[in-house]
Amino acid sequence: MTATDTLVRPNLARDTRNVLTRELKPVVRDPFTLIFSLLQPLVFLGLFAPLLIGDSGQPAGETLAWFVPGVLVMIVLFGTGATGSNLQYEMMTGSHERTLVAPLARSSLLVGRALKEIAPIVVQALVIVLIAWPFGFAADILGLLIGLALLAVFGVGLGSLSYSLALATKDREWLFWGVQQSLIFPLLILSGMLLPLDDAPEWMRAVASVNPVNWVVQAERALFAGDLGDVTVLWGWVSALAVAVVGLIVGVRAIRRSN
Repeated sequence: MTATDTLVRPNLARDTRNVLTRELKPVVRDPFTLIFSLLQPLVFLGLFAPLLIGDSGQPAGETLAWFVPGVLVMIVLFGTGATGSNLQYEMMTGSHERTLVAPLARSSLLVGRALKEIAPIVVQALVIVLIAWPFGFAADILGLLIGLALLAVFGVGLGSLSYSLALATKDREWLFWGVQQSLIFPLLILSGMLLPLDDAPEWMRAVASVNPVNWVVQAERALFAGDLGDVTVLWGWVSALAVAVVGLIVGVRAIRRSN
């Protein structure tokens, strides 16, 4: 074996780093895409939060402490849930096929893309927190940092599942968006992200109890409030890690089978 052969042999850690760098370059060159993707959560923050404040009769800070963590999870849900469309575009243009014949570990193509989702999640979450701060929102600093890590892990899992869906619906973009939209809105509503589920029908509360998004939302609220030892934090981490593990396993298998 020559030195050249050794250099081009696939290496998961090195190849993942290279794919991650490649995927982050467009984000760095065009940061306005991050700002534009904040439009939807800002609309909810600006138009939906005042309704909750007026209806609850509680101080704005207390309502925002309940609402903002849900908005941050919404960013992850909508942002990473749509990332598979980028892979579909690459498949349609042929660039994905070119990466498949490159001397890269195929699993690195999925892992690198999934890890790339961490940067937008952290930046967007911090922007939302800073915007809400002058209106009475406050968060425990340590809880905020742990909450961001939780969002990052959850986002890696959701991003991996989105890429898996893109691979499964190759050349059928309409099917990708149909499945994505059909799943994302029930997960959102049944997470108590926007409205409490305390007075919801029993069947809705039963479904919400097995919805991983619901546990991540509850964990974020507890963390931001400084209740680091709350049991919902444990269940939030269990849910996020489970989604990440399942997403990476399914995604790696899908990309290894892709042609």
